[in-house]
Amino acid sequence: MVSGEFQTLNAIKKGTAMLVIIAEDASDRTKKLFNDKCSFYKVPVTCFETKEELGRAIGKDYRSSLGVCNAGLADAIMKQLEEKKQGAV
Repeated sequence: MVSGEFQTLNAIKKGTAMLVIIAEDASDRTKKLFNDKCSFYKVPVTCFETKEELGRAIGKDYRSSLGVCNAGLADAIMKQLEEKKQGAV
């Protein structure tokens, strides 16, 4: 897993990112940047909670973006996020 704008963008470009997670309270510029890059490189992208929550989830300080570089972990995270969204409806 990588975090922060620079490392996440590098993982997307290298093809190692299997999933990108952006904090919901990230700036519009950051969201556009990652949505555009992920679309171009065909990497799934989703939003989750706040920068604080995203950082806490990986044991770090505030994070606007995460790149998940393990396919199994990316699938498990996507499954959990989908279940959370369905439960919220």
